[in-house]
Parts: sequence; structure tokens; C-alpha cells
Amino acid sequence: MIHTDGAARGNPGPAGLGAVLRTPDGGVVSELARFLGIRTNNYAEWTAVEAALEEALRLGATHVDLRMDSQLVARQITGQYRVRHADLKPIHARVMRLLSRFSGYTVGHVPRELNRDADRLSNVAIDQDRR
Repeated sequence: MIHTDGAARGNPGPAGLGAVLRTPDGGVVSELARFLGIRTNNYAEWTAVEAALEEALRLGATHVDLRMDSQLVARQITGQYRVRHADLKPIHARVMRLLSRFSGYTVGHVPRELNRDADRLSNVAIDQDRR
């Protein structure tokens, strides 16, 4: 299970990604928090997914269940919505290549309150850079 979030203070503005990777029984195996510079919220959301998938592969995961509070990104991954912004198309392509390396995956949207840990990490990334 992977929860991801991207945050930008301003759009664009200082941005960060956050992700929490858990075992099927809920144990945390990895947390990511990374400052991204001045970026848009959508860029941060997509980059969080990409970083989390890279980490899952590094850890040897074969199946992932992605959860995020960005309904837009979830629907773009599943093909319900097209990725229109030119800056996001390369990240989308990389994410889809990463997903193809798993034996299976699921993607879903969750309410913000069920994504608090990833949200906290994305904000920690921004705050740490601003010190």
C-alpha cells in the first residue's frame, strides 16, 4: 500500500512530495519527503507517485496499491482523464513505465483525511528547505 501526496504553497510555489509505503498488514517500510523547488501542485502530485514507485521497486515490491487524495492524478493514471499539460506528460510516461514493472497494481482516490501521513511528509519537505 502506497499513499502519496504533493504540495505546493502557491501554484507554482515551494513544493514537496510525500509518500508512505506500507506492508499489507499496515507496517511502515519507507517514508519519503523531498523538496522539489518551485513547482505546481500537479507536478508535486505526479512526482510523489513516481518517487514512491521507484522506492517500491527498490524494496522488491511486486504489486502496489496506490492511494492519493488527488482525484485528477488517480484518474489520469487509470486513463479516465488525459494528461494535457506538456510538463506533466513526461512524468506520466515514466510512471506508466514504472507501473508496468509490477505484476499488478491498483490506483484509487482517498479523502484528504485518509492521506494525512503523506500530506504531512510533503509539507515537512517544504518546511525543511525553508529553514
